[in-house]
Amino acid sequence: MSSKDVRPSSAQSRQAWGLDPYASGGHARPDNQFDFGGPRDDPDLPSAMENDMYADSEPKRNNDVSPTTPKKSGGCWSCFTSGLRSLWATRQTEETKGNRELHVKTTLRELIIYLVFLVILCVVTFGMTSTTMYYYTKVMNDLFLDTVHSGGGTFRSITNVNDFWKFAKKPLLDGLYWETWYNNENVPNEQLGYIYYENKLLGVPRIRQLKVSTNSCQVHDDFKDVIRECFDSYSENLEDKTSEVSHANYTGWTYQTESQLDGSSYWGMLTTYSGSGYVQDLTGRKNTSAETIDYLFDNLWIQRGTRVVFIDFTVYNANINLFCVVRLVVEFPATGGAIPSYTFRTVKLIRYVTVTDYFILACEFIFVMFIVYYIVEEAIEIKKHKLSYLKSMWNILDIVVIIIAILCIVFDIYRTIVVDNKLKELLDNPDKYADFENLSYWQTRFDNAIAIAVFFAWIKIFKYISFNKTMTQLSSTLGKCAKDLAGFAVMFFIIFLAFTQLGYLLFGTQVKDFSNFQNSFFTLFRIILGDFDFHQLEAANRILGPIYFMLFVFFVFFVLINMFLAIINDTYSEVKGDMANQKNEFEMTDYFKRGYMKMVDKLNFKRDKIVDIQKALKNADINQDKQLDFEEWRQDLKTRGYADGEIEALFAKYDMDGDRVLDESEQKKLQADLNKEQDALNKEYEHLEKSGNRPGTARRSSSRVSFNDDSGEDSDDEDSGTKSSRSGRASNGVSYEEFTVLSRRVDRMEHSIGSIVSKIDAVLVKLEAMEKAKLKRRETMGKILDSITETDGNSDEAKREQMERLVREELERWDSETSFSPSGRGASPSSGTSARGVRSRSRPGSGQNEPTSDV
Repeated sequence: MSSKDVRPSSAQSRQAWGLDPYASGGHARPDNQFDFGGPRDDPDLPSAMENDMYADSEPKRNNDVSPTTPKKSGGCWSCFTSGLRSLWATRQTEETKGNRELHVKTTLRELIIYLVFLVILCVVTFGMTSTTMYYYTKVMNDLFLDTVHSGGGTFRSITNVNDFWKFAKKPLLDGLYWETWYNNENVPNEQLGYIYYENKLLGVPRIRQLKVSTNSCQVHDDFKDVIRECFDSYSENLEDKTSEVSHANYTGWTYQTESQLDGSSYWGMLTTYSGSGYVQDLTGRKNTSAETIDYLFDNLWIQRGTRVVFIDFTVYNANINLFCVVRLVVEFPATGGAIPSYTFRTVKLIRYVTVTDYFILACEFIFVMFIVYYIVEEAIEIKKHKLSYLKSMWNILDIVVIIIAILCIVFDIYRTIVVDNKLKELLDNPDKYADFENLSYWQTRFDNAIAIAVFFAWIKIFKYISFNKTMTQLSSTLGKCAKDLAGFAVMFFIIFLAFTQLGYLLFGTQVKDFSNFQNSFFTLFRIILGDFDFHQLEAANRILGPIYFMLFVFFVFFVLINMFLAIINDTYSEVKGDMANQKNEFEMTDYFKRGYMKMVDKLNFKRDKIVDIQKALKNADINQDKQLDFEEWRQDLKTRGYADGEIEALFAKYDMDGDRVLDESEQKKLQADLNKEQDALNKEYEHLEKSGNRPGTARRSSSRVSFNDDSGEDSDDEDSGTKSSRSGRASNGVSYEEFTVLSRRVDRMEHSIGSIVSKIDAVLVKLEAMEKAKLKRRETMGKILDSITETDGNSDEAKREQMERLVREELERWDSETSFSPSGRGASPSSGTSARGVRSRSRPGSGQNEPTSDV
């Protein structure tokens, strides 16, 4: 029975192909009509090579499932849950140790997601700040700190109460109230209240002082008759809380608590001050404010018990949408004199005004989504690993970043609400003090927190790029020398703190850098870095100053610092040596290159199929009747290595009338589809070449040229009669001749390995025989001793001599066998065994047959 009689018609083939995805050779119908999804049936190519070459192009199927049994599915819910679960798949939640491919994909996915998160975080962070903030702060600094008063000094140079009043009467009022233009013309009323004509003064300025009560300290008995009043250094429990009511319309002599003022404490140069005190608000005009300051000056508002004076006000620049909260502080210590300090907080309290601001708002929403995503991810990891989750520093860093982000999100919402309320209240009462001090303080803490979060976020990149051994040098070096550094740190800080205390006690009364323990500590670090003033130490103590300096430089700089560097250098050299012999966990470039080459191989494989089909159309019509019979089609493609299933599938697709013959119109339709597919492949090749000079570019170019040549001319290899990939290139870019040579080499390697394995087996057999021989010898020795013991009629001396002789002969036999064994390594196991048997039977100097140990 011929194959033509058995084979169904083309219509039946199409129907069977549509119902049975694995009919006709077990190959599913591909998505593309020319990608048949299976390797060519080429007997010249080894099956293993085919599997490696076409593994990506062959569809996966379950051989156990019959064609009539539909594949069972878990349902939409299982697909949804598995897809949702894959969103939080990490190296700690997935079993990636044994699957290198999964490890690469998981790491790459984590890295990409984290880089997107990092970009969003940076956009949000840098959207809250700009270089304009610095210039805004500098302008305010120059105006209020460096303007010269009538005495020739500035706010920075205030040293006593008199200097403070000179500053308050002239530079302060001139800086707060700009009521004339530069040509001395008056500013219109609607434009009053602006500093530098651009910065709106919000509300009115406020002056506040804190005092300690009289006789708050104890005077020595010898001076009680001379010194009648004593004012201690500031402490909250020593505050003077008395009020005077004799000053009508002025509140500067009325004490108000911190809750009444809605104030907060302040950390000054000398100590921390409470938010209460005696408060006097200025007005919105310069002349009335000058009258208020003159009244305070004339009535001795600042007295001996005054310990600090605060000047607070807030300005807003609508041009740049920034607030500047200013606080000028003058502390009056119990020693007398004055110590000025200041804070200028330039903050962006109104966040959303311009289009850019609303873009930042959108990024903030994305940031919140990322934080929710990472919260779920860390929760899954904690659930899986329990307490062992905290053993990794990277996990702790993840928790820190998430906590900081949550706090920042909460404060962002709080700030928006509070600013709106304060601005409404300020607009309703424009002559009231606008207290933005506390809000600006927490805004600064918010900026610091988000800056720390960005810092940790950048450091956390090492968690995702640790697969490269170069990227782990820092962590490996620090990890290996951690114990040595801990021991060194103890020794270092013992010596360093000893020098700190010595410097504080020796020079604390004369040198500012050693005026307290904290300053002394940081001054010694500055000396290590080369920032020091030797002349100050020498002036403070001409003998101990130079000795102190030289001892510190010798022990700390020359000894301890070099020990520290030696520990780091030795550990780093060790880490470099270990990494030289260590392979990378995986190379990301190799992963991308492999995927890239797979895509190129698929294109080449598809190109070869199109070329084969085009050649079949030209050459299969043997009788030249323009009618391509199925047997002619099948015979031609069969010689090119295609299976019956894919041959019949393609033929049935274009045999529209089902007569198992492709007429001229059907052939033209097939040729037109081939040309379209050819054009699509050319575009894909062009796209790959435009991507850059990557591996395989030259090969792709040559492949496309040969493709055009094959499709344009009839270059079929009539002599060889094999498929085009044999005469030209294989789908992976290796010629058939090269492949043949490699196959022969693999065969020779397999033969060599087989002989080696057989020799190893022989050696194992020999070792086993030797072990049995040892056991046999032990039994022989036991029998010898038993025979000597059982011998009667001989004296003890004779028995002893006989036993010694037998044992010595047996030991000599063992030694002789051992000495022969190295030279017999190259001999066959049989020769070694026979030689050993001969030696065991020969007894030099013995005339009787002794027990043998032949194996």
